[in-house]
Amino acid sequence: MTACALALSAPAAAQAPSAAHHHHPANPALADALASPIRDGDRARDRWRNPAETLTFFGIEPGMTVVDFMPSGGWFSRILIPYLGAQGTYIGLNPNVGESGGPGFFQSMRNTAENFPGQAAGWVPAGGARVIGANIGSVPEELNGTVDRVMIMREIHNIRRFGWFHDLAVTLRALLKDDGLVGVEQHRARPDAPASYVLGDNGYQREQDVIALFEAYGFELVARSNINANPADPANWERGVWSLPPSFAGAPEGSEERARRAAIGESDRMTLLFRKRP
Repeated sequence: MTACALALSAPAAAQAPSAAHHHHPANPALADALASPIRDGDRARDRWRNPAETLTFFGIEPGMTVVDFMPSGGWFSRILIPYLGAQGTYIGLNPNVGESGGPGFFQSMRNTAENFPGQAAGWVPAGGARVIGANIGSVPEELNGTVDRVMIMREIHNIRRFGWFHDLAVTLRALLKDDGLVGVEQHRARPDAPASYVLGDNGYQREQDVIALFEAYGFELVARSNINANPADPANWERGVWSLPPSFAGAPEGSEERARRAAIGESDRMTLLFRKRP
């Protein structure tokens, strides 16, 4: 498949050039969600995360049922819950991380069905989509076949290093409608990056590997975009993607090196769209 290859069901935005960034979305509902005061603390990262262009590329519209895998601190929750509206459903889906021990990263993802709706209500107090939380392995059966879109935003490296991909892919195949799509944004390694660098611990993934993973589980690539590309990122940092903003690992505040990395910006990212094959 060529870089801009599209299937008929893929959004027309897939061919939009990466230079077409940072404009106000034509969709008034999306513009309203992005401008909401609940996002005042999030907006500084819009220039790197390009939420208007990304959600448009994924073809997400009000009234849809959308799965957000590992919603974490709710950056996209604060957009999607208002944007999907009262007719929509937002599902925060976390991996099955078990019940014993583990660091805070795992602890925060336990008991998602019980914890996530209240957490989301704190992020978006004014209503919007119905909010459901679930962990893989305990997803309500009635949700199967109801999902229009799935979003996996910069989490493929965690999915790979913790061995979650198989269970996730099988779960998504069950949840998705026949015409449902999976949108992926991920830190992008160079195509010739050594395998040892892209196993997960550095954050970066080779685009060809991500595509192959999904294809192995019965998904086909229908579109890709460079809307989240950053050619200035060499993608070979010793401390991985966390060397760049906002983490700046290994670059002390006030240092010349930190200023250099700030000028580079956030990571280079692939943006891919997959469809479930029968």
